[in-house]
Amino acid sequence: MSLSDIFAPIRKELESFDRELKIQLETDSPLIYELTKHLFASPGKKLRPTLLFLSSKVLGNDGEEAVFPALALELIHTATLLHDDVIDEAETRRGRETVNHRWTNLVSVLMGDYLFAKAFKILVKTGVPELLDIVSRATERVSIGELEQVAELGNAEIEESRYLEVISKKTASLFACAGECGQVLAGDNSHKGAVFRDFGENFGVAFQITDDLLDLTGDAQTTGKDVGNDLKSGWITLPVIHALRQSPEKEGLAIVELINNDFRDGDLPLIINFINAYGGLEYARKRAEFFRDEALSSIANLEPSEHKRSLEELANFVVDRKK
Repeated sequence: MSLSDIFAPIRKELESFDRELKIQLETDSPLIYELTKHLFASPGKKLRPTLLFLSSKVLGNDGEEAVFPALALELIHTATLLHDDVIDEAETRRGRETVNHRWTNLVSVLMGDYLFAKAFKILVKTGVPELLDIVSRATERVSIGELEQVAELGNAEIEESRYLEVISKKTASLFACAGECGQVLAGDNSHKGAVFRDFGENFGVAFQITDDLLDLTGDAQTTGKDVGNDLKSGWITLPVIHALRQSPEKEGLAIVELINNDFRDGDLPLIINFINAYGGLEYARKRAEFFRDEALSSIANLEPSEHKRSLEELANFVVDRKK
């Protein structure tokens, strides 16, 4: 199923989302205007808003009030990308120059701060304190994950469990938050609330493992991002962790030396061959599929509906995608 088909049951909500996003981004500041125009000229996949809308719809919520927390999550996500690009010294994202590359690191960081502020301003206007609490906790968890990732840069001895802990905080938090917000908006106070939080958590981990695979094997023209960014920054991802665990110590140490000492783009094929030789790519794919299956099992007992079907296909999409 294509993304267009997945989006079909919430087409009205996504159209409202796009309209309201333009309104919320209106500004008198020439610089902020240029930055927002640049950032949103190539919109992302809107996975977090989609997850929020679908979760709310599965529980029978037909109102459009979900648009505002969905906007907040997308703005928070975009803010984290602005900060990530500074940390990674990235030059492209979504096929366009990053803000830090086109302007400066300072502009990118401050624009991220601005989007965080806009997001919470939107949430306050919803008048639902529980949403503010959920999103605040998720944003705090994302920030902790980002800091913990920085602390692990260059650590070739990082364990898989630690890697999963970091990406759960850094990436899965906003997906889990989206599911939980959907439940709150639907007024559901039963056990189903944990269902969508668990779905989002496992979905987010599967998404990040796939992202880490694409960082090694993706095509920059397709992904819209530089290939090998994780290696350049010294972040050891699951394919590398597994390959290092399976390889002879001497060979593994040589690869670690390559990663941690002036890594160059020309080294990427050699490192990918090493990862492939010791099953790192295949192992990571299987782990992404495992977490996808965990996400699917969390909603298996819900009543069949077009919205549930879209959630299921969204989970399949994140592990099968090429960008």
